[in-house]
Amino acid sequence: MANPSKQPLDEFLASVADATPAPGGGSSAAVTAALAAALVEMAAVLPSSRARATAADASGAPRSRAADKARALRARALRLVQEELCSYAPVLEAQDEAERELALAAASEPPAQIAETAAEVAELGMDVASSASAAVRGDALTGVVLAEAAASAAFRLVEINVGAGPVFERARAAEVRAVRARASGTGRPPPTPHAPTPN
Repeated sequence: MANPSKQPLDEFLASVADATPAPGGGSSAAVTAALAAALVEMAAVLPSSRARATAADASGAPRSRAADKARALRARALRLVQEELCSYAPVLEAQDEAERELALAAASEPPAQIAETAAEVAELGMDVASSASAAVRGDALTGVVLAEAAASAAFRLVEINVGAGPVFERARAAEVRAVRARASGTGRPPPTPHAPTPN
């Protein structure tokens, strides 16, 4: 299967729509997190942002530390697109319930990392939005909202896969962080965290 991060957008969307298990929710959440990071990076580096110009990139153009961090998060999210894409195959190939449970536990790690990456993007986006001019604040906040959606979606996948345990707790904590970041930017209170899904 082609690496989704190397595909044209229309081809990636068509592959998601295909009647195949992957790419699915996890890869889509990772792509959303990467898009969110790109928006935060743009807001941090545009001249109208007051967070600009604390470093220089290879071309000598001024960049902010926030832009560099957003770029790193974007690259991490794109790496996780491919990791998540490959992670579910062992679940489909499992021969019995015990093998399937082990495969589900392993398949939960990439979406947990997606949730954590998205939470970092959401928090960074709030930092950028707080110091950005009105011209780019909306772009940073759009990144925050998309990052929250990516974190929540990735957590749902972990919750469905395992329902409890350390990976579950990491993904849930990441979702809470992303929700709180979004709430601080929009003025809407975060929802009350829900209990784990019963097995």
